[in-house]
Amino acid sequence: QVRLADSGGGSVQAGDSLRLSCTASGWRFTYYAMGWFRQAPGEGREIVASIGWSRSGDITYYTDSVKGRFTISRDQSANIMHLHMSDLKPEDTAVYYCAGRSTSGDVALETRKYTYWGQGTQVTVSS
Repeated sequence: QVRLADSGGGSVQAGDSLRLSCTASGWRFTYYAMGWFRQAPGEGREIVASIGWSRSGDITYYTDSVKGRFTISRDQSANIMHLHMSDLKPEDTAVYYCAGRSTSGDVALETRKYTYWGQGTQVTVSS
């Protein structure tokens, strides 16, 4: 079966860094887009970053609040995706989920466009 396993969350101080990882099994990234979403208590699940495929190379998207601080990447040979998070802020506190599309290599911002999801990993940033 297809499984996405996300990990790497933890409790850190503002300004610290974390690297989240997402490992896929039973499925290959190949030409499909993937993404990271987050959900804070009482809030909806929102896009953080997405990485898609094109003939010229990977295409990435970042929500404005994380631009310059977060970096999404993937190693397709290892079937692993990462989210490098630096200069973390309290407002980054949320459960982070990795997600994969099954029909397109285009970056996407909407949860409905993703088929596979990780179980979520908690990131807590204290001031």
